[in-house]
Amino acid sequence: MRSDTRRGQRAGVPLRMAALAGLLFLHIPLAIIVLYAFSSESKSFVFPIPGFTTKWFGVALQRNDIREALTLSVQVAAASTAVALVLGTLAAAAVWRSRFFGREAVSLLVVLPIALPGIITGIALRSAISLTEIPFSFWTIVIGHATFCIVVVYNNVLARFRRTSRALIEASMDLGADAFQTLRHVILPNIATALLAGGMLAFALSFDEVIVTTFTAGQQSTLPIWMLSELVRPRDRPVTNVVAVFVIAVTFLPIVGAFWLTRDTQDVAGSVK
Repeated sequence: MRSDTRRGQRAGVPLRMAALAGLLFLHIPLAIIVLYAFSSESKSFVFPIPGFTTKWFGVALQRNDIREALTLSVQVAAASTAVALVLGTLAAAAVWRSRFFGREAVSLLVVLPIALPGIITGIALRSAISLTEIPFSFWTIVIGHATFCIVVVYNNVLARFRRTSRALIEASMDLGADAFQTLRHVILPNIATALLAGGMLAFALSFDEVIVTTFTAGQQSTLPIWMLSELVRPRDRPVTNVVAVFVIAVTFLPIVGAFWLTRDTQDVAGSVK
């Protein structure tokens, strides 16, 4: 028994090393971005860093183009999340509650936009918007983002619905509660954390979206689009790194929060593009 345990421990060492290597491969580039956000060199990446400074954070806060792009990104993410919460929850409720022909096909169609390559979704949306002669605006970006934000809300809420007993709803009705009272006192408390997690994931997904935004934004510039243009025509590289650090924080915190809220969910509670 002891020899088996020792062999298992020895076999586990390479696995731990491989896991550590994978984590380092994923996170070292992010650490480099954070590091160079404090670099005193403004033109290029130099190693070792010649000096450290926090002045680029002040420069980024004073740039009107960054503030405008940030404001647009937050507004789009908030609107897309609101649309996704409503439509994703209704779709999940319909698939969970009802039995109808083609239910699985409907579920597949709901999830499909996030499974397709972003460029395919972007081209399809741009073609549809052009055919309907809708001017490219804030709302065309929201429509584009909502197509895939709905999926994460749908996945979270449907997973929670599947862990909710139908007997609770039936008992509520038997005790005299109407549909609104059942929704308020039974259904919403059971899916509240799933809604919050889905909304947080949808906000993070919308906030840093680039590909679909490129096809639906027209002349507008969200924060990720601004970053892309700055990489092509750089002025102050550390400013771009500062904005990247902010984007990392804005997307990282909701994802961690959503994971914490759905950590006890047995089904897949959401996926990230």
